[in-house]
Amino acid sequence: MQDSRILSTFHDLSGPASRLPMSQMPDHRQAGELLFETCRLGVVLRAVLFVQAIAWVVSLYGAHSLVAWLSQLAVLTAAVLPSVLIWLLVTCMLKRAIGRLPVPGQWASGILLGAVSAIYGCGMLSWTNLVSPAPWLASAATGALVAAVMVAGLVWRSRAKEPAGTTARLAELQARIRPHFLFNTLNSAIALVRAEPAKAETLLEDLSELFRHALADTKEDVPLRQELELAEHYLAIEQVRFGDRLKVEWNLDEKAAGARLPPLILQPLVENAVKHGVEPSPTGATVRITTKRRGSVVVIKVTNTVPAGSGSPGHGLALDNVRQRLALLHDVESRFQSALVDGVYQVRLEIPI
Repeated sequence: MQDSRILSTFHDLSGPASRLPMSQMPDHRQAGELLFETCRLGVVLRAVLFVQAIAWVVSLYGAHSLVAWLSQLAVLTAAVLPSVLIWLLVTCMLKRAIGRLPVPGQWASGILLGAVSAIYGCGMLSWTNLVSPAPWLASAATGALVAAVMVAGLVWRSRAKEPAGTTARLAELQARIRPHFLFNTLNSAIALVRAEPAKAETLLEDLSELFRHALADTKEDVPLRQELELAEHYLAIEQVRFGDRLKVEWNLDEKAAGARLPPLILQPLVENAVKHGVEPSPTGATVRITTKRRGSVVVIKVTNTVPAGSGSPGHGLALDNVRQRLALLHDVESRFQSALVDGVYQVRLEIPI
């Protein structure tokens, strides 16, 4: 199993992240917690496209020909594009100061900065004599309104993480502490108590670590090193059960250990590798976990050999769960891919660092 070959097979894959259903949730944020986040590439792209779309529509008013429309569009773009970029930049630079404000203060600051940014754009047009007289009040009102809409969209998306995170956590808990898994683990420990008590103690410690992470309060993100430790505990338990049939290979990059990703997201991928690679094979399978930092991106890869003629690959619920949670945390900056190539099933994650 050549690692470089497996990495290269993903370049032609594509698959957009699925959207999660949104639900109405009360806002429990307090002073000291940021209400909206603009320091993300996906936010910048959506904001620019949203404001540019408004400019396209507004420029249609009063345009009686294609030339007139293009001329008016150019003037509006010269005003709105710098304004929205300034708003994004300033709110990103001041996010810590804004985050210390109460919720109404954060809303007010975002809207006020939108009005100020729009006034700047209007000033640029007035200074270059593209508009006369300058519509200062109208520009400020428009900037405030557009900023309010963008803040509302960011808040709505931020709220979506709360129910999604709770649902995902319950799903992972159910997947990990299945009755037959717990039953098999305890049976293995009982069988080892007299013959190999030290090994039985280690097995129960690994099981304890799994429960501790599953029942702990979920954070929005955790370091990759914590997820790798959890996967190691899980594989240690399964190693006792499968013995030589489970072959584990680690290829870890220390520079990638600090990457942030949703909690309890790596272990289900490892569990899938054991379930669909090792369990159905009489000779076992190889599970490989690879991490690699490439510039500002960390690549995480979980691969397992698949026995020929294996049964149904499953419903893909765990993979959908991982894909959705990555999209919520890192938006367009993350990437999730999976494929079966030459008898090796591969799951690849790309996350920013």
